[in-house]
Amino acid sequence: MIHLIAKRLTKWFVRFVSLFVSQETGHDLERWRRGREDFWKFSRCDYVFASYGKSGRTWVRVMISRYFQQAYRLPEGIIMGFDNFHKLQRPIPKIFFTHDNYLRRYLGHPDTLEDFYDRKVVLLVRKPQDVAVSQFFQWKYRMRPYKKTLNRYPEDGADVSIYDFVMKEQQGMQRIIGALNKWTEELPRIKQLLIVRYEDLRSHPERELGRLMEFLGEAVDPGIVAEAVEFASVENLRKMEAQDHFWRSGSRLQPRDASNPDSYKVRKAKVGGYRDYFDDEQIAAIDATVDQDLLPGFGYTSTESPAPATAATGTSA
Repeated sequence: MIHLIAKRLTKWFVRFVSLFVSQETGHDLERWRRGREDFWKFSRCDYVFASYGKSGRTWVRVMISRYFQQAYRLPEGIIMGFDNFHKLQRPIPKIFFTHDNYLRRYLGHPDTLEDFYDRKVVLLVRKPQDVAVSQFFQWKYRMRPYKKTLNRYPEDGADVSIYDFVMKEQQGMQRIIGALNKWTEELPRIKQLLIVRYEDLRSHPERELGRLMEFLGEAVDPGIVAEAVEFASVENLRKMEAQDHFWRSGSRLQPRDASNPDSYKVRKAKVGGYRDYFDDEQIAAIDATVDQDLLPGFGYTSTESPAPATAATGTSA
């Protein structure tokens, strides 16, 4: 309760001060506030679940939530947050879900992952081309105007084509590639790590969810894994999103416009779906950017196998 009160007071204070300073200073204050809140969770969590935005985190989060709900007989209709499941059943770990937008800068280490070295970390990755396209639809149809300027995306209502968005240096693939490269460089220093590829989850969901739940300390029940995978199928998630099934968990799984399928959180969920939006010449340029700038390690360049990204290091104990 004390934390909740302090969180709200800090939010109101930052918003009040922002009325009297420049927009950029106000945004810096807001990033500091969000970093401070992230640090509160980071310093108390049992696991860190890191991913770049639009890498499939909500889908995985629903599967994890469903597994714990079935295994521990928890209420339905909610999604796992930081510690809400832990409060209901103490054996369930506290998981800090992060896109790492604000935390490292708040801690004063924006160019290193040193704060993660001794943590138990799940890293979810996805092909940069698919992430960039999904980011475009998030920006265009779901992202609030304030969040667009806060995170340095094109301003609300900007006339930006999907190709220009994907290829733009600050908003598209270069930003995604930079984040993946940072993780690639620092992976050997993270002592307890599980890498999960979105593409492997799509092709072998039960196997990958089982690996994930084992890393989270569960004695994995294959039957519950299979049920969680079925529950979180694309078709079922779209149906539940349309019906506002997860209304108690905020707007995470709510469409911004029920009449527009591109405004849904769950859209196509297609591996390699980025190709549907570009001509052959554009696809070649996009893929060449990945081959040129992305460090090998996750299996996303044309010359490597996806195998290196499937192993876990350390132990979940």
